[in-house]
Formats: sequence, C-alpha cells, structure tokens
Amino acid sequence: MIEPTDDLLLQSVPFRAHVMQIEPQWIDYNGHLNMAYYNVLFDRAIDDLWLKIGIGPEYMKARNNSTFTAECHVRYVREIHLGDPAQVSILIVAADDKRIHTFKELRHATEGWLSATSENMTLHMDMTARKVAPFPPDISARVQALANAHRSVDRPEGIGRSIGMPSKK
Repeated sequence: MIEPTDDLLLQSVPFRAHVMQIEPQWIDYNGHLNMAYYNVLFDRAIDDLWLKIGIGPEYMKARNNSTFTAECHVRYVREIHLGDPAQVSILIVAADDKRIHTFKELRHATEGWLSATSENMTLHMDMTARKVAPFPPDISARVQALANAHRSVDRPEGIGRSIGMPSKK
C-alpha cells in the first residue's frame, strides 16, 4: 500500500493537485473545454488526494475497498481553453465514518482565475459486498485529520448551492 503523506493531514489549506494540461481532443465545437472533461480534471485531482490519504488503486487491490461518487454538482464559471494550464484545489468540507464531502475549484494554474467548481459526496465501499461500509480505523483517522485541518479554511462561495430558476415577483 502507498504510504500516506503525514504532513498533508496537518495543513489547514486546500489540497492542490498536480498541474494538468487541456488535451486537444477535449475541445468542443465552441472552442473551449467540453463540459464532460471538467469532470475528468476533477477526477484526476481527487485521485491525487486519495493517493496521499492511502485510498488509491493499491488500497483497492490490497484491502478490497474503494470509493464511489454518490453525488456531484459542477458549476462552470469561466471558459478554459486549449493551452491553459489547469490546477484543482480540494477542500474537505466534512467527513464521517463512511462519507467524504469535498469542494473542488478548477483554476488557471498561472493566472489564478476560477474556471469551475465541483461539489461531491464520496462513499467508502466494501468492494466484495459492493455496499457502503465504514472506513478502516487507520484510513478514518487520516480522513478525519484532514477534515479537521480544513475546518479552519474559509468556505468558498458556492458550497451547498442548488440549481434553480430565480423566482419572479
């Protein structure tokens, strides 16, 4: 199993994934990143964090546990284009014995402007039963340590936001 990075758990700043590049085949006929590929970038970023916590592919192989996304809400704020470097930051909003609530921001990696956000509910899975199950104690301790460190981080605009048409009065 990949060893988790202990200092990550003590940082009271959102986790920053590696800088990624927009791939040419992801650009749609409007000349910008197709909406589906925002999720690819967010997913690659969460894989970076899961590796640090110790719940990546090796965790699945060694312990037959994994994570599934149960819910996702993406907001598209500003177009990002081919050639733009992208970086995702991840905030643990909350966690319990079976779930992790995350909020991700996709930003232009050098200019810093916000392109999109993704709020997710992730479930811990027992892959033998294919049912939601509690994290093992060692993993739970890492998740809780990170959640505790993120409690002091200012909450970005958009957490808990729902979709709806503005009412006309």
